[in-house]
Amino acid sequence: MTVTADPLVGPPIFVRSRRGNPREHNARLPVAVPFSVAIIAAAVAGGILDFAYPAYGWWPAAFGSVTIGLWTLRGRSLPGAFLISLVYGAAFYFTHLAWVSRFLGPIPWVALAGLEALLFGAGGVLIALAYRATTRTGYGYRAITPLLVAGVWVLRETLMGSTPYTGFPWARVGFSLAESPLAEAASWVGTTGLSFLTVLVCASVVEALILRRWEPAAAAAVIVVAAIAVPLFPTEQAGMLRVGWVQGNGPSGYFDTKTTGDILRAQEEATAPLLDREMDLLVWPEGAVDADPLRDVAVAGRLDRLVQGAGAPALVNAATTRGADTFNTSMLWTSAGPQQLHDKANPVPFGEYVPDRWFYEAIAPDLIGLIQREYTPGSNTPLMNVGDVPIGLAICFDVIYNDVIHQSAASGAQMFVFQTNNADFRGTDENLQQLAIARMRALETGRTAVNVSTTGTSQVIGRDGKVLAQVAVDTTAAKITEVPLRTGTTLAVVLMPWLGWTLSIGSVLALLVVSIRQRRSDAHSQEDGWMKL
Repeated sequence: MTVTADPLVGPPIFVRSRRGNPREHNARLPVAVPFSVAIIAAAVAGGILDFAYPAYGWWPAAFGSVTIGLWTLRGRSLPGAFLISLVYGAAFYFTHLAWVSRFLGPIPWVALAGLEALLFGAGGVLIALAYRATTRTGYGYRAITPLLVAGVWVLRETLMGSTPYTGFPWARVGFSLAESPLAEAASWVGTTGLSFLTVLVCASVVEALILRRWEPAAAAAVIVVAAIAVPLFPTEQAGMLRVGWVQGNGPSGYFDTKTTGDILRAQEEATAPLLDREMDLLVWPEGAVDADPLRDVAVAGRLDRLVQGAGAPALVNAATTRGADTFNTSMLWTSAGPQQLHDKANPVPFGEYVPDRWFYEAIAPDLIGLIQREYTPGSNTPLMNVGDVPIGLAICFDVIYNDVIHQSAASGAQMFVFQTNNADFRGTDENLQQLAIARMRALETGRTAVNVSTTGTSQVIGRDGKVLAQVAVDTTAAKITEVPLRTGTTLAVVLMPWLGWTLSIGSVLALLVVSIRQRRSDAHSQEDGWMKL
């Protein structure tokens, strides 16, 4: 018997008939849609996924998009799976990350979105392998298909969030659920757990539709209901802190027309209405001090007068030079000067430093030449004590990294302050996408988060993800908010360092075991069948 196989569809499968003869079980036909249809569906699904995130925030789109994406991979060959997932990833990332090109131009946008799409495509190969390993056997193996597929999806998110150059864990599926009824489940399983549960639901729906069985659909329904019904993980009230926060709306963009001191001046002017009011802490955003106060005596004097007028310490941020290194530094400035420092742990590649500069200057010398900053990664704990109140920190994009958030929370933070500068992305979805991530961090940790931007949008976000106070984008404003303090560690914080890697490694091991068992079963089936002939 001659078998002709479509190179973009999984290989034919041989199983024993009741008489022991080998026969082709063409299981791929009802599950692997035509390649052209799959490519179109993947492109549409990738575009749909962007609608799940701000500015749209239509979170059900995530479930629809992932379901379609998985459907296109079921029964697919490995090259076909790569191409389909590449199209899906390109449709999503080139849309979702369009804000990169607003001021930086098309080259960084194409480079980042293209790299993410390639990595996404590689992850699609693993998903196709998971389908191949489990759907060629009896229903007992097929029952674990959604679990394995969801685990492999988390593996892809985990790897993309850690490599290359510290990774870019910006667009995890879990982050799309910030405004959904499932968001409070993040206090139990974290964003990683929400990604896993979302894909598990979608993979279960695919199996229910393909196999025409009710069990996977029932499992998906139970997961959704349980995630909606679960309350916030309990934490304890530990008092209040009166926090003044200021959005100066100064010329903070990389290419804004300005001279040194203009941003600081804008912040001082915006802060003036607060100086006769009672507060425990004054917070300024990232880059609000546009000179190094550790070296510039005049700037240090202005900050001394600031805290004297506020009657409270000020959490400010500037680029600082210590020894041969330059850092993106947050400082708790008191009447005695800068008493505590925290340096940004993950400077942005090609924004705050250029990795392998020699290589990229050879490719795009003019573009790389614009990036003169070379920030050094910080190693100090993202935590400061305001009196006896420990406050967790994350500077701008550090909010997307689990290790920064976990280190703060595990060190006893009773609230969070996220200082950011979104001026380079005015008029885009970037600052709203980052706010959704900040909202998820508040839910995960069970802490209020004060997210202060140079140009907006700035928000105070409660532990339940609700907005307690807000200043709109491109607005100059200063507010004082009574911030609830909390103690107690959520389950999400406990799981944060290892859940992603545990699911990833467990899925790889499970995939290897199932694949090996399937190969042995296929070999025995063919050998036994031909011997009986």
